[in-house]
Amino acid sequence: MISGKYLLKCCLSRPLRILWVVLLSGLIHSCGVYSFTGASIPPEAKTVSVALFPNQADLVQPILSQTFTEALRDRFVAQTSLALVPRNGDLAFEGEITGYTTEPVAISGTQQAAQIRLKITVNVRFTNKYDPKADFESKFSRYYDYSSNLNLVSVEAELIDIITKDLVDDIFNKSVVNW
Repeated sequence: MISGKYLLKCCLSRPLRILWVVLLSGLIHSCGVYSFTGASIPPEAKTVSVALFPNQADLVQPILSQTFTEALRDRFVAQTSLALVPRNGDLAFEGEITGYTTEPVAISGTQQAAQIRLKITVNVRFTNKYDPKADFESKFSRYYDYSSNLNLVSVEAELIDIITKDLVDDIFNKSVVNW
């Protein structure tokens, strides 16, 4: 059986293969700046700013504001070529943490909660200087259920990290991934 790779090499001359590569490269480039993380950012955009997200939830967790803000900043620095600036970035994020709650879920036969749900909600305002149609204001919520046998204090930092990662994924995808 002849492989597709062999067939391509045999049947297409070197100039035709080069032409295909150039055409495919042009197609990818014409769709804006593309990165292998899936981010599609206007080519003119060079900076991103992420303002501190203050914690305005009824139940305030002291490390949450800084943890969330830093995670969002880190994601854009790590997965785009944008430079982080303190304010007025070409892509700009601001908002607030509006919810930090725990509630019982999965009630057992003895009317006791088998699991507790930690839920975090953030309100995000996103501005894209070069594509105002992409601007949005949205609420994002994520939660994680943990065993009621555990004390929240003993698992809280780990749960905040997990939930924050999920929230940052959602915000990154909505703002710069056009799938």
